Amino acid sequence: MRLGMIGLGKMGNFMAQRLMQGGHEVIGYDPSDKARQALTDAGGKAVESLAQLVGAMQPPRAVWLMVPAGKIVDETIEALAPMLAEGDTVIDGGNSNYKDDQRHATSLGERGIHFVDCGTSGGVWGLEEGYSMMVGGDAQIVQRLRPLFETLAPGKDKGWGRVGPAGSGHFVKMIHNGIEYGMMQAYAEGFSVLKHKQEFELDLEQIAQIWRYGSVVRSWLLDLTANALSKDQDLKDIAPYVADSGEGRWTVAEAIDLDVPAPIITASLIERLRSRDSDSFTDKLLSAMRHQFGGHAMKNE
Repeated sequence: MRLGMIGLGKMGNFMAQRLMQGGHEVIGYDPSDKARQALTDAGGKAVESLAQLVGAMQPPRAVWLMVPAGKIVDETIEALAPMLAEGDTVIDGGNSNYKDDQRHATSLGERGIHFVDCGTSGGVWGLEEGYSMMVGGDAQIVQRLRPLFETLAPGKDKGWGRVGPAGSGHFVKMIHNGIEYGMMQAYAEGFSVLKHKQEFELDLEQIAQIWRYGSVVRSWLLDLTANALSKDQDLKDIAPYVADSGEGRWTVAEAIDLDVPAPIITASLIERLRSRDSDSFTDKLLSAMRHQFGGHAMKNE
């Protein structure tokens, strides 16, 4: 099957490579010369414009977007849509907000162009392990694209599926990432308690390795934690700054809109925001208040 891919960053190129290993032909476009060269080096065909990408494919075309969510997705679809024909399909495999998907499905649908959203998990390990994919869109179109999903997934019948109409794929991926936030926070806090129990001189990597087998808390995240601890248990070269892709925020907002309590996910998001405040006015004011009402000592910088 021939697929057009827009966005040849690390994950886009890894997905292209897995598809090509499965016998599919990938034609890719990216504004970066280096990214296009990476696809060419892997055996794909890179083109230098959206027009060339569309021109290199025969209807019904399938074009997969792997570009940053928001404005760039909007601009790419706006530029791409007039070049496509009725019956073509646009697949958004990035981290778009599901409400944007619904808008894109409507606007493209008016042109007779299908839209599929694919929430994708697996990161840099996907090339080797396969990707978990939560797919939203018309059932017949998803079925037509099935060979692509089967190739990208860990197995033909596992790790992927159509979860509902357009928007549902990224909605499910959004909640997936919210859960991920909570799991990561729990691991991080637990290992922090272990590390601070200095009298036992605990080997954190050993504990992670023990938990990986037979324990009810075993998971791929724990596997990755053990891998990180094997390199440096003190994490000396890592700054205490945790970024977020935005999906945790969307999950919390959705929970509020639906009147669903999600305290763990919300707290884990707040902790990520807290990690970025290297000069916390909140903590300074808390210390000042303790000093005011109780005469507690304050630590001066």
